[in-house]
Amino acid sequence: MDIEAIREHLPHRYPFLLVDRVVDLVPGESIVAYKNLSINEPFFDGHFPGNPVFPGVLLVEAMAQAAGILGFKTMGKTPADGSIYYLVGVDNLRFKRPCVPGDQVHLQANIVSERRGIWKFEVSATVNGDLCASANILCADR
Repeated sequence: MDIEAIREHLPHRYPFLLVDRVVDLVPGESIVAYKNLSINEPFFDGHFPGNPVFPGVLLVEAMAQAAGILGFKTMGKTPADGSIYYLVGVDNLRFKRPCVPGDQVHLQANIVSERRGIWKFEVSATVNGDLCASANILCADR
């Protein structure tokens, strides 16, 4: 999926759209996407001056957005249909490596379960095969 297809499946817009491209998607199973980090991103000015690091909360959001695309594609819905995913929980979150300008962060999400509109995903973020973060996230379809 290119950026226009991503924008059809996520309600987020600049500067909060954190998925640049989807490279693999199997509805009902998994997604692989990525986010390119540029020094021009507004958060790098303050996080941290002289030592820019992609904020961990935004890395979690990027993983959740990839999971949201997977959920929307699995259900055959879009935000234009009146559906929206909310991030409602994060379990077992671990950060292993910081993400910095110039990194291409690969985002992966796998569906674990879905019950009454609550989706559970296993998510991870890697750079050049090195694990940056992983978690189990819950999203609610409303």
